[in-house]
Amino acid sequence: MPIQRRTFLAAAGTGAVAGLAGCSQILGGNDQTAGVAGETLTLTTTTSTYDTGLLGELNGPFEEMYGVSVDSVAQGTGAALETARNGDSDVVMVHARSLEDEFMRNGHGVNRRDIMFNDFVIVGPEGDPAGIQGMASATEAFTTIANSESMFVSRGDNSGTHTKELLIWEQAGVEPGGDWYQETGTGMGEALNIANEQGAYTLSDRGTYLSQRSEIDLVILVQGPIEGGPETLANPYGIMAVNPAVHDVNYDLSMAYIGYITSPQAQDLIDGYRANGEQLFFPRALSEDPDFQQYVPEGWSSNATSG
Repeated sequence: MPIQRRTFLAAAGTGAVAGLAGCSQILGGNDQTAGVAGETLTLTTTTSTYDTGLLGELNGPFEEMYGVSVDSVAQGTGAALETARNGDSDVVMVHARSLEDEFMRNGHGVNRRDIMFNDFVIVGPEGDPAGIQGMASATEAFTTIANSESMFVSRGDNSGTHTKELLIWEQAGVEPGGDWYQETGTGMGEALNIANEQGAYTLSDRGTYLSQRSEIDLVILVQGPIEGGPETLANPYGIMAVNPAVHDVNYDLSMAYIGYITSPQAQDLIDGYRANGEQLFFPRALSEDPDFQQYVPEGWSSNATSG
């Protein structure tokens, strides 16, 4: 690992970095794993994959299979991509396609794959002071919250969730601000806790909300598409290797990880992962009719030169 990446991981501290110890043995003596055994993969990813516990479930089998360790840095999507842009990450797992496309177009990422999805939900106090419960439109719900000046907690951290929130405000024609709107600059779990303490609304990914539901009093008031809500609240996750032509990264191990995450084994783990009896994420890497656009940024073909 380059010196600057070691320094970054040390500075991040235990609150941001979940180092998952790897097994020192290569299962079955597979020669394919010999080239990477004993190495460390640096993964920057969203707080939702870490806060829900899914990351530990996925990384353990990979570490055992290859005899490696995974240093997982949990950040908002924007911060995770910035870390990778600085060459401090080998592979990135995030959930904001517009930011992913920018990362790819600027040459920092390669070999993007869809891996899973869930959706966003609008949660708030059971009393629902703004009266948004059951609304079929996220923009209508946000407009109603703003017009009533009901408390709203925003992550304010350039994460995938924050990016989606800002898009909804833009679609609603609302510029949020004032005493009713609070930006926390925190991960999803902490934003939910703050909203719970203040009796406020917030936008959450379904997975993090379900994993914390037993500890908070907030309820889902506007559903995402998994439960028949608007498609604008869809929440797809992708994974990309950091471009080895631009940064000094462990590309071989990155591609091994991408291959594992998109394999039947890992996709089954995603499908079977539960918290409080609820499925948090849904696999999407394997399909009889794969979506070609998962590999390239939006608009890439229109910018390409035909030969």
